[in-house]
Amino acid sequence: MKKLAVLLALSVTLFGAAQAMARDISFNSPLTQKEFRELTREAGAAISYKNVAPAEPLGITGFDIGVELSAIDISNSSYWNAAYRNDAPSFLAIPKLRARKGLPMGIDVGAMYSYVPDSNIKLWGIEVSKAILEGTAATPALGVRATYSRLSGVNDLDLQTAGIDASISKGFLILTPYAGAGGVWVNSEAKGHLKALAPTLKSEDVFQPRVFGGVKFSPLPLVGITAEVEYQQRPIYSLKAGLSF
Repeated sequence: MKKLAVLLALSVTLFGAAQAMARDISFNSPLTQKEFRELTREAGAAISYKNVAPAEPLGITGFDIGVELSAIDISNSSYWNAAYRNDAPSFLAIPKLRARKGLPMGIDVGAMYSYVPDSNIKLWGIEVSKAILEGTAATPALGVRATYSRLSGVNDLDLQTAGIDASISKGFLILTPYAGAGGVWVNSEAKGHLKALAPTLKSEDVFQPRVFGGVKFSPLPLVGITAEVEYQQRPIYSLKAGLSF
């Protein structure tokens, strides 16, 4: 019960923080192709599937479920002001529900879903990872991962990402620091109001590198709190609270 209470308290905090900055994305002015490309890069970075976990696998009987909040600074950008009808928040904050399941041979699979309360922002994603080295008390774990995410609910923008990365981690008592790097492919297409306002906008396909690092804190058995900083176009800050079985 104590573990569930910790998770529920953190869930309320994370989703409340996202709700405080919630807005609908609905364009009221056109974008240039350059602005649309920059929006594609930053929105892709925001919705791409975050790591927020050490490299070691869960194991064949392992299961992890949790809540997560990611935030990226979007202030002082003309394209974000257009997307938010001149009422853009300082940060784009995205709360998520996440689940991962361990499989044989050091493979984990996972899924993510997000709905930003009081907005039209929804997204979902999937991941599959493979441990190259599972790690021991003396040696680190090394893993590779492939991801996919897609924005939904926003009628003016079709946006999706695919990514690959590698990470390394090593546990020390109740702390497990990790670091990794990879790349993200982002595809976007203007739709709805945006396409009507700027009918000449072409779809964008961009690739951008990512680096990330974080630490998992396990204050209680089965409970984990993970903080991560990623750089992909701009810094992205993530916090996750979860239960592992």
